[in-house]
Amino acid sequence: MTGLLPVRIIARMAQHISDSAPTMGLRHLALNVTDVERSKSFYEQVFGMRVVWQPDADNVYLSSGSDNLALHRASSRPDGAAQRLDHFGFVMVSVAAVNDFYEKVTAARHASILKEPKLHRDGSFSFYLNDPDGNVIQVLYEPNISKKD
Repeated sequence: MTGLLPVRIIARMAQHISDSAPTMGLRHLALNVTDVERSKSFYEQVFGMRVVWQPDADNVYLSSGSDNLALHRASSRPDGAAQRLDHFGFVMVSVAAVNDFYEKVTAARHASILKEPKLHRDGSFSFYLNDPDGNVIQVLYEPNISKKD
């Protein structure tokens, strides 16, 4: 036994949890970063987030108004294991908003673009960039969750 639960047990647990505790969505993300001040500046300048609390030099909490991003100074890990986060995203209200934001980011040279804007098969539209620690960010119009024009 690997310590993993069988799929049928997880499915039963997930159904019970979703029935008993509906959420408002994924509105909080915490990232380990190497330089808290550099990352804070990046999220302020590129995404317009504002600091809501900075208890010390190793931690800062930012908000977009509807989301909360916590940045924590990363401690070195002796095993060298990398964080398992693939990417996270900022949702935009329209395809035009994604394109406009892409133009601003590339003109200001605030970030490294990983993938150019693209229309996906599901009707979403996005591009990808890196933050100062190499975390991958998707800037995304997603028709099921983006505000309707």
